[in-house]
Amino acid sequence: MSASVFFPLDKQQVVGVIGGGQLGRMLALAARRMGVRSVIWTGGLEAPAVEVADEVIDLPFDSAEAMEQFCKIATVATVEFENIPLETLQGVKKKIGLYPSPHAIGICQNREREKNFLRENNIPCTNFWVIETEADLEAAMNELNGPGVLKTAAFGYDGKGQLKIEGCENPAEVWEKFEKQRAVLEAWVPFEKEISVMVVRDSSGAMKTYDPAENRHRNHILDVSIVPATVSGETSEAARTIAKQVAEALDYQGIIGVEFFVNHDGSLVVNEMAPRPHNSGHHTLDACATSQFEQQLRVALGLPLGSTRLNSPCVMLNLLGDFWKSETEPPDWTDLLSTEGAVLHLYGKRRAKGMRKMGHTTIVGEGAIEKAESLKRNWL
Repeated sequence: MSASVFFPLDKQQVVGVIGGGQLGRMLALAARRMGVRSVIWTGGLEAPAVEVADEVIDLPFDSAEAMEQFCKIATVATVEFENIPLETLQGVKKKIGLYPSPHAIGICQNREREKNFLRENNIPCTNFWVIETEADLEAAMNELNGPGVLKTAAFGYDGKGQLKIEGCENPAEVWEKFEKQRAVLEAWVPFEKEISVMVVRDSSGAMKTYDPAENRHRNHILDVSIVPATVSGETSEAARTIAKQVAEALDYQGIIGVEFFVNHDGSLVVNEMAPRPHNSGHHTLDACATSQFEQQLRVALGLPLGSTRLNSPCVMLNLLGDFWKSETEPPDWTDLLSTEGAVLHLYGKRRAKGMRKMGHTTIVGEGAIEKAESLKRNWL
């Protein structure tokens, strides 16, 4: 339970959230608890956040009418996902202020810009090559001379827009299979595990980090996050330091997730950055003094940063669409609700499809990973 207690702020404070997915939903719920109104701009997409928002603008992100309505209702804005047109973000910033900035979001929404940012700021990352043509790919594969991952420069997440290569393939065939999209070729990292650190930074430069989460994936989608991560104290502190370096270099304002590969010697490589609340930070709702969503709102509203104290070790288990009995019939929640320390969060999505994120559960206390694995066996 959060140690913070809120009284209603200025009645004119309205937080605008660009995007209406589950992260927007949890931001709106955090705002309501803080006595702050919210307006959700859906972009015309399916938006489970609308069920809990005070106002909704269900129009595309390139709509001038939507921009006018949003900036008239909201007094300050934030985002719940990064794949929003930069022109929209810049327009909002000019009118009412946007946290994080369009500059920071623009770097994180494009792998090419993200990788160049890391390299330019001496932040550890894997070797990479920018690919515009088949000739670029052939030259990069020759230089790499081994396995790698070809990734689209833009609009990739949860394993989308990626192609693993071994290095012996025909570049022309690879380029054709990848549909000749502008890309980044990254050297393969034979990592031991993956971790992430959520770091929050305010407009004065004050920063706080959460305990690193150890992330395990299933079909390229986050399956469970174990907090704190099972890494050495030195690796944990190094991850926090690098995450703060990322936030500082971006002049970041808000919450950001920095994802790492952990090598077998404990060294770290930054894989990706998420300029928003992140799936691996959902445990903060139930296991930390202040949730990642509240932190995002605190920064946007100019409030002091909250404590990032971990109240209890925990596991966050994603509730994915393949747990559902059908598109509309959820699993039997009896075992979950009977599990000591388990908290159920559902996102209000209408249909379960494939590996779609339908909700999550946080399990706090001892034996959390065993409890999470037992629940999965019952549903799969």
